[in-house]
Amino acid sequence: MRTGGAAVNEHAEGPQDRPAVLITGAEPSYDDQLAVRKRKYVTMMVCRIPCLVLAGLTYHTWWLALTFLIISVPLPWVAVLIANDRPPRKAEKVNRFAREPGQIERRDHRVIDG
Repeated sequence: MRTGGAAVNEHAEGPQDRPAVLITGAEPSYDDQLAVRKRKYVTMMVCRIPCLVLAGLTYHTWWLALTFLIISVPLPWVAVLIANDRPPRKAEKVNRFAREPGQIERRDHRVIDG
């Protein structure tokens, strides 16, 4: 124990044992954003496979097979659009000084006549 200072815990966890603390409002890294977008793309493309299989299984009912085909056609295009779209940036409102129009000073001045 030290005098004149804070006590030091001898058995404290090391810096590698503690989880990191986020102290900023920073956006996720580009690698994290890319991983999320890849996951969305793969999910949408995997949804296309059952549509094509169901279209093949329901070929006796032409309108149902056609419906599954119509659903599966735009999925790659939509998946690419969603995968290439980054999350929106945060809107930051900057607090700026706004002076009242036409007013130079706020205080009243004493006027001496004559």
